Amino acid sequence: MAAAAEVPVIDLRLAGSASEESARLRAACERQGCFRVTGHGVPRGLLAEMKAAVRALFDLPDDAKRRNTDVIPGSGYVAPSATNPLYEAFGLIDAAAPADVDAFCACLDAPPHLRATVKSYAERMHDVIVDVAGKLASSLGLEEHSFGDWPCQFRINRYNYTEDTVGSPGVQTHTDSGFLTVLQEDECVGGLEVLDPATGEFVPVDPVAGSFLINIGDVGTV
Repeated sequence: MAAAAEVPVIDLRLAGSASEESARLRAACERQGCFRVTGHGVPRGLLAEMKAAVRALFDLPDDAKRRNTDVIPGSGYVAPSATNPLYEAFGLIDAAAPADVDAFCACLDAPPHLRATVKSYAERMHDVIVDVAGKLASSLGLEEHSFGDWPCQFRINRYNYTEDTVGSPGVQTHTDSGFLTVLQEDECVGGLEVLDPATGEFVPVDPVAGSFLINIGDVGTV
């Protein structure tokens, strides 16, 4: 098994303009295209509550899950398929829009405590994305650029592994189509792999509790 990738860890509290941490942020984007962030301000309690909410949502009956329909192609519920038989996901088109969050919860008949968790988490994650994007822009000398009005697609993923399928790919090899992906991993379950630009091989990335993994998508590489 390949050794786990050494993903740079960036403290967002220190990544201001012209700082050493800002330079590390830019270097991580240019060399590896992914990094971790700490100092993001999202309480660990909310991260744990969202994990519990995710489990509850995926335990819904199949007909209830399918109410999460597409707003744009591929934005709603994704059921396991012949291409990705272990993967399923929910989609929320814009986490920054309270009406979209409310509609997502309403269509699934989510109970009040789950609605509160999803809404709070979506709001906090939008703040993280705007912060990361702004500091990345600042590291490139684009001090005046704001990302506050950019849409933020929110996806909730589950991989349905069994003893017989452990070691199989959870989803096909891909790049992310957007600008930034901010990923909350399950700190108890590994499996994520990223491409090592130095070797051209995929290497595992170990989860780190309390952090988010940031991946630069296709929009951010043009």
